[in-house]
Amino acid sequence: MNQKTDLPQGTLDLLILKIAALGPVHGYAIAQRLEQVSKYVVQVPQGSLYPALHRLENRGLLAGDWKETETGREAKFYRLTRKGRAELETEAASWERLTQAIGLILGLSDGGAE
Repeated sequence: MNQKTDLPQGTLDLLILKIAALGPVHGYAIAQRLEQVSKYVVQVPQGSLYPALHRLENRGLLAGDWKETETGREAKFYRLTRKGRAELETEAASWERLTQAIGLILGLSDGGAE
């Protein structure tokens, strides 16, 4: 059984940038890929995904072009900009440091300082 896990503030932007770094992708496919790769732990509602895509595009981190999908529908395909790639590298390094630090703290054994 999968449990719903809320993403910490700012995490969705990082995850979207990572998926877009793999190649041009439309919003629905971003949500699907996040679900699949995370084994359905990360589930992004449209009400969060599309505002995040617009925000990232307005910040110049993503660029979007309207194209036809594999099903014949029109969709906006997003790609990472140079500025977006730099942001992704910075944010990913920051998350890596943070998760390592949290791992160290969680690895503390019980019975330590009281």
